Amino acid sequence: MAQIDSLFVTRFYRAQLSEQGKPVDLDELENSCLSIADDDESGQKWCEKNGYPGYTSYASLTDLAWRFPVFKDLVKVLDKHVAAFAKELQFDLGGGKIKLDSLWINILPPGGVHTSHIHPHSVISGTTYVAVPDGASALKLEDPRLPMMMAAPPRRKKADPELRPFVYAAPLPGEIFLWESWLRHEVPVNMADEDRISVSFNYGWG
Repeated sequence: MAQIDSLFVTRFYRAQLSEQGKPVDLDELENSCLSIADDDESGQKWCEKNGYPGYTSYASLTDLAWRFPVFKDLVKVLDKHVAAFAKELQFDLGGGKIKLDSLWINILPPGGVHTSHIHPHSVISGTTYVAVPDGASALKLEDPRLPMMMAAPPRRKKADPELRPFVYAAPLPGEIFLWESWLRHEVPVNMADEDRISVSFNYGWG
């Protein structure tokens, strides 16, 4: 009888923040995100110059954990989730550590999108979700083999998730998503009537 194995698995981690350590106050985190967005003139100018819808602190602030205690609490929880994911990935770190190297706020308004991208120079990337109104975008993940499938027929609509060219992961408030940083992903148009608020991050190795 034929044997069919699944090879070269792409892992995707999904959990509630509260599963690792002290729960993070989402209301406080949301208020902190909005307060920073209002005060960060440099970030606002960067978003306007680069056609970024809404607000991100990606290009302007590198010290969120110092500015508000809730971000410091968040980092402690993120560290535990990332450590659990790194263990699942069976990395041989050779005595090095996976550690946080960047953390930023995303506020995506109604109609906003974040086009397809990867996170160079990082090992593990992720997002934790602060405010997810009804109709807010899911995270769209792309099969990394897609560029090599030029002659492949399309998959059936109800194909198993691991065989689909794209997978949509709809987040809940308080959830964390993790993936290896080379995995291409995007945030489709926000169809909600309110802002979709999240905090994204990269972890490096060294």
